[in-house]
Amino acid sequence: MISNYIQPDMIKISEELQLKKYYPYYKRTIVWYSDLTVCKQVDNIDHIYDMPRLKAMYRYLSKNGECYYIKYKENGKWQLIGDISLYNREIAIVIAKEWQNRHLGRKCVCAILERAKTIGYKQVEAKIYPFNLQSQKMFLSVGFKNVSSETYVYKIQDYWFKREV
Repeated sequence: MISNYIQPDMIKISEELQLKKYYPYYKRTIVWYSDLTVCKQVDNIDHIYDMPRLKAMYRYLSKNGECYYIKYKENGKWQLIGDISLYNREIAIVIAKEWQNRHLGRKCVCAILERAKTIGYKQVEAKIYPFNLQSQKMFLSVGFKNVSSETYVYKIQDYWFKREV
């Protein structure tokens, strides 16, 4: 929760893509946190999440900011494909491996940047491990600047990216 702001229940990005306010649905989310490649990309760990770690992560993110599921509609059916959070002026995103490299994460980050601007943030950060070239490329493509080995910053006053819809 971000002080003095009510988190929207849903942020519509396009007819096929939206962000849904976090609610406990661990049966689905454990799927992408059970992928070693995804866990390495996100947390630089060599093991998958267990249920206590997953629940603790979501509690932390929703208590310290706004957490959303990423919903994508394909062939007329909505699916949860990842999550994105804005917390402590930082953005974190996870996309299930089979949904990566479709520019869906980029569109979600752009939507969260719009939300950060609405809240009044002047800048947000993303922490990305040096080996995660895929995430680096995506964050740079929407206007983040690399300021240290793992820190990328987006200055909201330089809000110039074009939202892809």
